[in-house]
Formats: sequence, C-alpha cells, structure tokens
Amino acid sequence: MGGNEFRFFLSCDINLPVTFRIERLEGCLPNPPAEIDSPTGNRNAEIFVECTLHIDGAPFGLSTKTRTFVSLMPGWKHQDVWDVSCGNDNGLVGGATVFLFNRKKQLKTGRQKLRLWPGKEADGAIPTTTPGKVAKHERGEIERLERLVNKYERGQIQQIDWLDRLTFKTVDKIKERESMTSENSHLSLVVNFCSFEHRVVFQESGANFFAPSPVSSTNELVTVWDPEVGRTNPSEHKQLKLARSLTRGIIDRDLKPSVNERRSIQGILKYPPTRALTGDERQLLWKFRFSLMSEKKALTKFLRCVEWSDVQEAKQAIDLMGKWETIDVTDALELLSPVFESEEVRAYAVSVLERADDEELKCYLLQLVQALRFERSDKSRLSHFLVQRSLSNIEIASFLRWYVAVELHDPAYAKRYYCTYDMLEDSMMRLLKSQNFFFNKQLEAGVNRDEDGFKLWQSLVRQTELTAQLCSIMRDVRNVRGGTQKKIEKLRQLLSGLLSELTYFDEPIRSPLAPGILITGIVPTESSIFKSALHPLRLTFRTASGGTCKVIFKKGDDLRQDQLVIQMVSLMDRLLKLENLDLHLTPYKVLATGQDEGMLEFIPSSSLAQILSEHRSIVSYLQRFHPDEDGPFGITAQCLETFIKSCAGYSVITYILGIGDRHLDNLLLRDDGRLFHVDFAFILGRDPKPFPPPMKLCKEMVEAMGGAESQYYTRFKSYCCEAYNILRKSSNLILNLFHLMAGSNIPDIASDPEKGILKLQEKFRLDLDDEDAIHFFQDLITDSVSALFPQMVETIHRWAQYWR
Repeated sequence: MGGNEFRFFLSCDINLPVTFRIERLEGCLPNPPAEIDSPTGNRNAEIFVECTLHIDGAPFGLSTKTRTFVSLMPGWKHQDVWDVSCGNDNGLVGGATVFLFNRKKQLKTGRQKLRLWPGKEADGAIPTTTPGKVAKHERGEIERLERLVNKYERGQIQQIDWLDRLTFKTVDKIKERESMTSENSHLSLVVNFCSFEHRVVFQESGANFFAPSPVSSTNELVTVWDPEVGRTNPSEHKQLKLARSLTRGIIDRDLKPSVNERRSIQGILKYPPTRALTGDERQLLWKFRFSLMSEKKALTKFLRCVEWSDVQEAKQAIDLMGKWETIDVTDALELLSPVFESEEVRAYAVSVLERADDEELKCYLLQLVQALRFERSDKSRLSHFLVQRSLSNIEIASFLRWYVAVELHDPAYAKRYYCTYDMLEDSMMRLLKSQNFFFNKQLEAGVNRDEDGFKLWQSLVRQTELTAQLCSIMRDVRNVRGGTQKKIEKLRQLLSGLLSELTYFDEPIRSPLAPGILITGIVPTESSIFKSALHPLRLTFRTASGGTCKVIFKKGDDLRQDQLVIQMVSLMDRLLKLENLDLHLTPYKVLATGQDEGMLEFIPSSSLAQILSEHRSIVSYLQRFHPDEDGPFGITAQCLETFIKSCAGYSVITYILGIGDRHLDNLLLRDDGRLFHVDFAFILGRDPKPFPPPMKLCKEMVEAMGGAESQYYTRFKSYCCEAYNILRKSSNLILNLFHLMAGSNIPDIASDPEKGILKLQEKFRLDLDDEDAIHFFQDLITDSVSALFPQMVETIHRWAQYWR
C-alpha cells in the first residue's frame, strides 16, 4: 500500500458484531457495598454494567446488563450508554455516554476511558449532559498519556522495546501520583473496542456517498470522501487509446522533440529507478519513442510507460525493444525487478546479462537468485542462465547452490528453488559424464574423468555436511557450564576425540567461503570460541596447498543481512577502484548457510574498545607496528594514509546503507592501519540507540588524524567527498540491487521494502550536483563529529560488555 493510500471498510458492508469488552473500573467508590456474612447464604453485592443503544437521541432496543462484555451490531451512528450500578436498584454509581463513531465518521477502536457522572444515569441525548469524553479544558497529563498509549496499542507509534519499558514505568508512576490527589478522584470505566484490518467508515445502507458536510463559516478543513478517486477517467482513457493507436505509428516515426520537450525527456531519464512516471511523462516518452531508440538509457523508462494489458501496444513495444540500442548490464537488472512481468522483457534482460564476465556476475549473483521469485515459471530463462554460467565457474556454482539452498526454507517459493537446485545438480552431472565440463584447471590430476562430476558435486554437498557437524559441536559447547575458557577446552576436546574425523577429512572439501580453496581438516589447538552470547566458533582449517585459513562459524544468528551488506561493501570497493580510488576497505567474506547460521572470514584485528583500553589511543597502537620517528605522529606515512582512507571509505558506505548500532566493539583495526566495520544487525536507518549520528566517526578516530584542524583530517574529508560523488554516479545500480531484494526475508528489508529503498535513495541526494553534494557531505561530517549523546551510549555499552 502506498504512503498516500487510505484503505477502509464501509460500516453498511460489515455484517459482523462489534464487541465492546469492559475491562475495569478505576477510582474509589463513594459508598462501597458492605459484604454480607456468608453463613446467611446471601451473596455479596455485585457491580454490573448496563448498556443501551441510542440513535438520534432515542433508545433503540432493550438494555443489556452484563459483568463481562456486550455485543452490538455495527452501522449505528450515535451513542452507547454505559451505566455502572450496584447490586440493588438504588445503587446507581454513575453513567456516561460515548459515540461509536468519531468526528471523522470512523469507528472507534482500542481502549477507551469513559468518565462517569456520579449518581447520574447516562441520557444518550444530543447534545449529551453525561459525556464520557473529558472536555478539552479539563484534560491533563493523564489524559494526554492515555491517548498516546491508545495510539501505541493500535500500532500508530513505533515500538522500541527498551524505550517502551522505561516509558510505561514512568507512566505508571505518574498515574499513581495523580490518583492520590483529591482533584483527580473521578470514577472511570475502561472499555475496549474491537479492531478491524482497516478503518471502518460510517455510511448509511444504500447510500453511494457521504452526506454533504454543513457549510461552515470558519476556516476549518473538512474531509470529504470522493468515491471516484482511483478510478480511470473515461475521457482520458479514450484520448490515451487514440494517441497510442497503431495508425499513429506512421506519424510518430518522424516526430522530433522540441527544445523544451528534449529538456523534459532528459530530466525523466535521470530519474532513479524507484520513481514512478506520471501520466504526462509516460505520454511524452511514448510520443517520441522512435527518436529515443538510439539512447540506451531511455529503454527502461520507455518500457515503464507501456500499457502491457493492451496486446497490440505490448507487441509494438517488444518489437521496438529488439531494435533499441543495447542497454548496459547494470540497467538490465532493473528489468528483472517485480515491476516488469512480461516474459519477453525479462528474457531480454537475461540476454544482456550474458555479456557480463564472471567477476561482474558474482557481484550480482545474490540478487539474481532473489529475482527468481518474480519469474512467471519455475524453469525460467533466468534460472537456465544461472545454471549454465555456474558450469564454467566453480565459485559461481558453489555460491549459487548455497543461495538457492537457503531459500528452500521459504514455503512460498520452495518449489521454485527446489527446481533450480535440481537443475544445477542434473546439469553438472550430465555435462561431466559426457566429458564436456570446463573445470579442467581446478580438478585433481590423475582422476578418472568419468568420476570428476560426481566428485566435484560431492565436494560441494559435503560443505552442508560440514556445517551440520559444526552446528552439533556448538550445541555441545553451549551446554557446558562455566566460563569461555571451559567451553574452549570442550571444543578442542571434541575436535581431538569424538569428532577426530574433522581433524583430517577423508576427502578434501571446497571451502564454502572460497570454493577455489580445498580444505583438508581443522586444527584443534588453533580453534577457539568468542566471548559473546552466541559463542561463535573460530576455526583454523588446513588447506590442500599446505597453508591455513581461519573462519568464524555462527549458529543462532541470521547472517543474510550481513551477507548483503558485505556484498555491497565489496561492490562499492570495486566501483571506487574503477575510478582509481583505493580506500583500503576490508570486504571480508560472509556466507549464510541457513536461516540462522553461517560462516565469516576471520580477519586478524583488534576492536577499538580493546585498543583504547590497552594503548589509550589509536596512534599508540599503530606506533607499535609501524614506528617512524620522522613520520607523522611517530608512525609511517603509509600506515597513516591507509588509516585515513579506510576511515573515509567506511564513513561514506555506512552512511549510504544506514548502518546502525555502531560502537567501539564493532569497529576493528588491522595492524597495517585498515579500519573496518562488522556486525550489521541494523541497516537502512534502523538503530536501537536513540539519536544516532549520521556517520560513526568517534573522537578517537579524529584525534588519530591530528584533530579537526589538521591537514590529515582535511584529507580525510576530501576522500569522503570524492568517494560519495563516485558512488552517487552508480546510485541506479545500487538501488536496482536493493529492489531485487524486496521479496527476500532479510529483516530490515522485509519489514517495509518500499520505505527502505526510498531511505536508501534519499541518502544519495540525487537532487544535488557534485559541488553541492560536497558541501552537504562536509556538513554531515561536522554534525557527526560534534554529536555528544553517542559518547554517553558508548559508555553504557562498555559497561554491558564488562558484565557479560
């Protein structure tokens, strides 16, 4: 549902009872009923509620007495009367009148607090003398808080667990304090109105429109419902059909846009892929479609203006698409988004992707697997393309297998991904048996070629068996009572004893993180466990070449979001290097092997929290590894330059991707001065901490550059602005990749894909030219450095880590 849409039900269309649940009576009764001795057999006096429905001030139907709830039919316009009475006829406590519908003619929902008028029976009249709603001039802090709580319960206020707990605790204290004052000793009845999926708007049965609002002499805005909103205008539709008729093709072929029309078209071609075209813009592109065929950037916009439900128009568009200037690979990704359903258009996009080399294809492979969700068949052109390309590259084959295997747990698309998985397995085995496989350089010498296919596929399948064994080890280690050291001892004991087959594998296994590397076993003495809640494993694998590689294995954490972020870091690093800007980033490898498990490449490094604790400053730490008496701050110029560049690169990337929850424990520094980020549980602007700065740039990082007035800090800002403008040029590529992830189960995207992509688009500031973008980003850096509140949060986080 778009941000400007308002979906609702009409009350006359609902044939269901609306339930009012009476929750409690708040306040002190003036004369509480005395209890009667039980030996006499008499009951204690009861308090009950009497409810009467009124229409236009007159009673409608019989009264209902109950102690639990009362059920009424919807569609009635005005009042319910709620009387609270004692168990005898003379024990009236009070009454109140409440309208079923508010001033906007919407059915009231959620919890409502009705003030009772002591000793008075609710009248149900218009206007009423016993309103349950507190008058505006009498409302205090309690009433304001209750209105906010009601909005929170209806989902109109965002839920933030830690802040909600603090807020409700404070609200309870305020209520307790207010209730003790004599001024706030009113009796109130709390009732709960039921809710529907959408708002319920009042309408009389048989009416086609709302009754016109009375003319007001004031300047008050009046909300009017127009039943024609969203419907096609017949006149405009007819004009559009005539303008796009096939007979006009002869005339349109020779049309050339004027200067103003050319300017408008160029503006449209610069739109981001997330922006929808207006009716006039679509008409303009269609009118000059023939003159635009030489501009490859115009094809995706042209295909957006086609009325695909019109068979003749769709056929004409497909014919033009085949004659259009061939688009770039990055633009072809847009045609695989859910916006385009035509099989011909999607097949054309795949034909363009076939021109991409393996390195570029690996950059988009994760999104292409997600794009299978938007295909119209299980065995689509896209799935065949991915399988065929995997047959010529072992890394693509391995990653494709893993990306597809993770999606098998999605019940909505499991059948499609099972089909792709089977196609991959069958194709590899069939081609190998016919000795037509292309992995010759990566196969072991002396192996019978008829067995190569089976062995290669099994080396990929054994990756899954390995991760299953690692999950079993983690369960055993977590059950060990005691500190981290005891868990480490248990891990090494398992690897050396019961699970000694993991020390030396029977057959080499291709590393899930780097399929080109064969691993032969785990080194128990070099394996350990991290000190954190999930106790991730740090494992050292032997390689067939005689070396080692270190990985981290996690269970209980969804790494698909980290996998996406690192893929973006790797892609942005590639884009920057293509412009001859190497910012010394560290795009370590991440692979989700399940919905709550995965592997990460281990990079030897130390967290900034640990460095500042042991060395007091970043400069002191770098002096230990790269001392130079003649260099800046006593370290080598190259080491400082590496630090400055990596800080600039990650400052820009974390800002664009909206990375949240940044603290000194997930900012790591390598010995050569490369800084990098880890742990991406919050992206696209989400952050569990209040008032997060736009970028994570702590004062210790600025001090390592010599302070905010130094030449090195100026160089840092220059690198930031240069990188920002380079990535802005590739904004369409990045937006297209995120759009293809819209159907994924990645938490921060699945919650609201449209909102997340718009947030990402906003970070690029496409409305600015390069010079204005530089000024904007410099101001952004200044705001981030001067942010004070995150320093307080950092201290709190450090305390939490200490007691973990």
